[in-house]
Amino acid sequence: MERFIPDENRIKSTVENYRRINEQVKETAVKAGRDPQDVRLMCVTKTVEAEYINPVLDLGADLIGENRVQEYVGKMDALHLDGVEKHLIGHLQTNKVKQIVGKVDMIESVDSLKLAKEISKQSEKIGTVTNILVEVNVGKEESKSGIFIEGLEELLCEIAQLSAIKVKGLMTIPPICDENEARQYFSLIHKSFVDIKDKKIDNIDMDILSMGMSGDFEAAILEGSNIVRVGSAIFGARKYF
Repeated sequence: MERFIPDENRIKSTVENYRRINEQVKETAVKAGRDPQDVRLMCVTKTVEAEYINPVLDLGADLIGENRVQEYVGKMDALHLDGVEKHLIGHLQTNKVKQIVGKVDMIESVDSLKLAKEISKQSEKIGTVTNILVEVNVGKEESKSGIFIEGLEELLCEIAQLSAIKVKGLMTIPPICDENEARQYFSLIHKSFVDIKDKKIDNIDMDILSMGMSGDFEAAILEGSNIVRVGSAIFGARKYF
């Protein structure tokens, strides 16, 4: 097999991008009247080789997100993951749950009771409790996974009954739109987040609101997000394979 030789210019630009985005996240939090320590930057590493991820981890990035189970499992041993929190953020099929439970700290893309039950079942088998976020399809787009907001509270209450799952909050991806529209979607999810938090439902901690990506993370922070998921703005355009 031909040895992979990383592009030094890409490493340099990735490091510069990470520093710039990290600063923007903090500045936007301050602009929103929030403590910059309350908003976390997730480096989304989908399709990115370990050679480009590790320099960012070495700078102090402490949260990464992966979309695909097999891709993450295939490269996790090559990553500098000491002290780094790992989240699965992509759509998860029930037949892949066994492969990922115990290998990440959180699954952000739970959108059905069936999937939650499988996560709980596989977590029980290895003696762990898996932290999850429930994914909300805020724009009701057929092409996206996620529960519609009208069914959110019912799903949360059903999932909360499972013994090996801990609900930690919500995740969403709004439709592609301008900043004003994006802020309306983010505001809607934040309102649900606060409403559910106020109800103090057993086994549901509304601690995390994961929303905002490379193109709209500033709007998300202004509307209450405390995890923003940034990939291409740090690592460059994705190469799909």
